[in-house]
Amino acid sequence: MSAHQPQQPVEKIVHQGLRLDHEEDRGRYALWQGPTYVGFIGYHREGDVATIQHTIVNEEFGRRGYARALVTLVLDQLRSEGVKIVPECSYVQDYLRRYPEYQDMVVAAG
Repeated sequence: MSAHQPQQPVEKIVHQGLRLDHEEDRGRYALWQGPTYVGFIGYHREGDVATIQHTIVNEEFGRRGYARALVTLVLDQLRSEGVKIVPECSYVQDYLRRYPEYQDMVVAAG
């Protein structure tokens, strides 16, 4: 890469045909690509604060951007609902360091 070209930001969602299902009774958001289950984010919500507990992606989808897409979709959904987050999940903590535009959603555990 030439020093004169600005570095392009990494696309947070690089996959087509993704669907996010909110399984509220199970405390999770599930990610699907077409008919195929990809993984989920587990959470616990009290009022307008969601504690994000873990991000799980099926092994065959690992290291291909699906976890990043899942976190992006969930955070965008929660933001649209005015929900703040407590990121217990280490993957989400790393994601927030990489994408600081979501830092305004973070509240201290309490």
